Amino acid sequence: MDIRATDTPRLEWTGDALAVGLFEEATTLTDDLAQLDEKLGGTLKELIEETEFKGSAGSSAVTRVGAGSSIRKIILVGLGKPDALNLDSLRRAGAAIARTAKQHKIKTLGISLPVVKDDPAATAQAITEGIVLALHQDNRFKSEPEDKGAKLEQVELLGLGNQEAAISRAHAIGSGVILARELVAAPANVVTPISLAETAEAIASEYGLSLEVLEREDCEKLGMGAFLGVAQASEMPPKFIHLTYKPQGTAKRKLAIVGKGLTFDSGGLNIKGAGSGIETMKMDMGGAAATLGAAKAIAQLKPDVEVHFISAATENMISGTAMHPGDILTASNGKTIEVNNTDAEGRLTLADALVFAEKLGVDAIVDLATLTGACIIALGNDIAGLWATDDTVASQLKAAAEQAGEKFWQMPMEDKYFDGLKSPIADMKNTGPRAGGSITAALFLKQFVKETPWAHLDVAGPVWADKEDGCNNAGATGFPVRTLVSWVLSDA
Repeated sequence: MDIRATDTPRLEWTGDALAVGLFEEATTLTDDLAQLDEKLGGTLKELIEETEFKGSAGSSAVTRVGAGSSIRKIILVGLGKPDALNLDSLRRAGAAIARTAKQHKIKTLGISLPVVKDDPAATAQAITEGIVLALHQDNRFKSEPEDKGAKLEQVELLGLGNQEAAISRAHAIGSGVILARELVAAPANVVTPISLAETAEAIASEYGLSLEVLEREDCEKLGMGAFLGVAQASEMPPKFIHLTYKPQGTAKRKLAIVGKGLTFDSGGLNIKGAGSGIETMKMDMGGAAATLGAAKAIAQLKPDVEVHFISAATENMISGTAMHPGDILTASNGKTIEVNNTDAEGRLTLADALVFAEKLGVDAIVDLATLTGACIIALGNDIAGLWATDDTVASQLKAAAEQAGEKFWQMPMEDKYFDGLKSPIADMKNTGPRAGGSITAALFLKQFVKETPWAHLDVAGPVWADKEDGCNNAGATGFPVRTLVSWVLSDA
């Protein structure tokens, strides 16, 4: 599919379908839209009246134009209130238009949407992201793929001039999101610690990144007792993945992104019971998937920033070698941990990964994990939690998320709640009381970062969507690749 931006006015465009955005309660046709309607024999006005189209956000309408017209179909998409228009409005509009075009077997498509904040480049990028992500369909595990219809071949973004760089940026980010989606969506017999390391190797090979994969023996030498305690029950060998992007010139800053990489979580000896969602625990490597997705995008975009992508990948399984409830593990910074729940394993793997990341001398660390059900209870399925020890990093991430159209809410780092993690026989327990569970999880992780500015993202809810929403299809979403890339690029 070829996507390009042009200066072609919508009055002059020709092709299979023209998509036009209209604001809520502003569907009276004026200026060039009135001229377009006249050119099309009143088709636009008739479509608005017959479908009672109001321009509300997320709405759309489509009709065929009479024979002999230079445009075969017209698509209307609602943009909502004018004062609420932002980049994500355009991302969602692009997604809605793309799905409609696919449904109606359109091959050539023109899109006419307003420019946000006088920024045609950002506008073109957002629309392209919406198109690319909405049209992604994962048919890898079907013997007969459902997607058999005509393909959308060419899209022109009208009135935006030449935005080749912005569209290329959108494609790079989209490829990272799609990689993360497909990693999360794949079952645990396909995505294993070994295959995650192989994915990192493929990214390194294709884009010239450096890769270090620590094996069990290497992790033992580094004293990664927390990570290896989780890994000890699995027949799959653990893989500690360290993928590094370095710019050709001097790096403006040096960052680490650490993703939780549990390719399957049985709960360990505190096994997840029926109805606990154990069948969805292939998603527990959503943090690692987004980390690798961000690596793929950043490697293509080549910012003047050094970025380390880290994941301690393993399974949390049950066997005769499994860690017991009550065991004491020693992390690589010397902290001792009483394991009072083997199903709180992700924070154990992240503990050693954070210690490793800080030793790299980075300017900031962000970890991301499908860490707690408590965060979903607090914020629902669409919003991720954000905790930070540094106001600048928190502000950067929130600004990046807004740019990317992904939702976060900053949560309190309430130090008093660490009392719930105190152990009479070790430095700490790995879980606290049920109340404030996502906060105590963040406080646990805080013990493994001494001085480096750090933020923790609990993405348990948004990595999966039960139904289509915006540019997300039902299933794995690739959250929060767009935010991570936006954060890295924000000062590049």
